[in-house]
Amino acid sequence: MRGEWDLSIRRACRIFQVDTSTHHYKSRRPGQASLEQRIREICQTRVRYGDRRVHVLLRREGWSLGQNKTRRIYRELGLQLPNKTPMRRVKAKLREGRCNATQPNETWAMDCVHDQLATGRKLGVLTIVDTFSRFLAGAGAALVLPRRRLSWKYWKESGEK
Repeated sequence: MRGEWDLSIRRACRIFQVDTSTHHYKSRRPGQASLEQRIREICQTRVRYGDRRVHVLLRREGWSLGQNKTRRIYRELGLQLPNKTPMRRVKAKLREGRCNATQPNETWAMDCVHDQLATGRKLGVLTIVDTFSRFLAGAGAALVLPRRRLSWKYWKESGEK
């Protein structure tokens, strides 16, 4: 803009509403090409190291830099590691690879649900379905017994059959 319109620095900065010190600013930061190169080398040899571990190795080698600078350079180089996926998501991914059923009686699905009646007794239902034809192969419902009634000791003492 200064070349085309022949404006002074002060006038051009006023037009863009920028302080003149921004135009005159020169960075005093020393070049960090050697540091970036060393971080790349560490990350190529030790693939699973994150920015914290790289920072520790750099400090051991004699580099004097802060944790934030290491993190910033690590991120700028695109070395940020992806977060590990939880195990439940890995299992779900394995399920995606399964083939769909192509004929009846090839795959079956079962589901067990339970609910509580107004009287307080618990009811359980088991259903078995053919996934190809959606045929209900079986369904069973039963009142669920309390845990203490399922023990052998209870039946032995009470004499119920």
